[in-house]
Amino acid sequence: MTHKKNKSSTNSRRSFIKKGALASSIFIVPRHVLGGPGYLAPSDRLNLAAIGAGGKGSSDIFNASVNGREKVAALCDVDFAGSAKKSVENFPKAKLYADYREMLDKEKGIDAVTISTPDHIHGPAAAYAMERGIHVYVQKPMTHNIREARILTQMARDHKIVSQMGNQGGSNPLLGMVQKWIDDDAIGAVSKVQVWTNRPVWPQGSAMQAADPSLKPDSLDWNLWLGPAPEKPYTPNLHPFSWRGWWDYGTGALGDVGCHLIDIPFRTLGLKYPTDAEASVGSVYSQMWNADYHPEGCPASSFITLHFAATEKSKTPIEMTWNDGGIRPSHPDIIPANNDIGGPGSNNGVLIIGEKGIISTNINDSSPLTPKLYLNDGTTDFGPETEPNDEPEYGHQRKWVDACKAGFNSDEHKGLTSSFDYAGPMTETVLMGNLAIRSYLLRKEDSNGKMDFYARKKLLWDGENMRITNLEDANQFVGRTYRDGWKV
Repeated sequence: MTHKKNKSSTNSRRSFIKKGALASSIFIVPRHVLGGPGYLAPSDRLNLAAIGAGGKGSSDIFNASVNGREKVAALCDVDFAGSAKKSVENFPKAKLYADYREMLDKEKGIDAVTISTPDHIHGPAAAYAMERGIHVYVQKPMTHNIREARILTQMARDHKIVSQMGNQGGSNPLLGMVQKWIDDDAIGAVSKVQVWTNRPVWPQGSAMQAADPSLKPDSLDWNLWLGPAPEKPYTPNLHPFSWRGWWDYGTGALGDVGCHLIDIPFRTLGLKYPTDAEASVGSVYSQMWNADYHPEGCPASSFITLHFAATEKSKTPIEMTWNDGGIRPSHPDIIPANNDIGGPGSNNGVLIIGEKGIISTNINDSSPLTPKLYLNDGTTDFGPETEPNDEPEYGHQRKWVDACKAGFNSDEHKGLTSSFDYAGPMTETVLMGNLAIRSYLLRKEDSNGKMDFYARKKLLWDGENMRITNLEDANQFVGRTYRDGWKV
């Protein structure tokens, strides 16, 4: 990121407390001795702020406040007339800002922030906060592109940041049931994983609506909403939700639920970077023989194939497929025909397929996971259909707050299920699907004046060096172009 680090930020409330403790009595042990860098005693209230206070942001900051146990000092949103009003009502003493950069530069006492903006703001906002020593909770997907995920993962280590991505299902205790089946070798060597979703459930696969500045709400700061994306006039129906289907702002169905669904096999099988990616997408024809072409947006449906090397959890290479747009895999023979695969109505799910059987689960967000084991010999084992949750979203935000208080590299920090050390590589894997989709749509005119879709091939991925090795043009989608002032 191009922003210069604010040296005065180190003289924060945390540093002041530590220095005050040393000055007041020689018998007081410094907190960094007790709990590592950034340690706060459990009795201290964390000073929290929200970047993106509406929509999912309202529940993220509310859950992070732990029913008022922690202090919400500031809220940032580009439109407080929208759903962010709920956060203002919940935290009437919080200071309000439109620009998170102004908020983080002025509010020196902020310890940690929740970031629940459109996807294209995740990386810039998280980097800005981490440079100032502020712990971060970032909604899924962790970043808009692979390069940002790699950078943020390293920044969290370098700046000793307690991080968590907002795929709350990662804290679902029922994942332990799936993990035990894998660890006990219940289904044998896993060769294939199938993942699918009914998303998108927002407009996608057609031309973007025309810009119309006259329709911009007075309460919306459009320039700040655009952030790193190219400058353009106000376009209706992007804010507050339908941005998901446009590459400048969103990451499509994969970004919306891929970090919930792909999390299950990635976590339980101990997967690393994929070795390759291949895509195909559904076509829409408004004219005979001439498929609609809207490369600025995500397609109406897609099919992705990723391959992974053998892992400690599964000794054989694994093929993972992803379907979106409501297209789901065929019903396996060993699962009774009248049983759903995945979740209710088979709308979303994961099948982990081994030599001795299949594990079936629902989406891993706040929906019941409903883990089910089907073995070839007829043996079955099912988890509960409903989940008794003692706190919202399995305590995913609260556990992050507790880890912020305990400090970087504390047991609480190490116990987080989606700190960036895990969430970064997993997000990269999710976003590899989008890289494959965008490459699939590349075209150029051939010598006969026809369009050649020259990138419709298996893309070979060098994960360590973040490069497609057999198609240079595909590497443009590893990162993105940024407007001045927003670069990561």
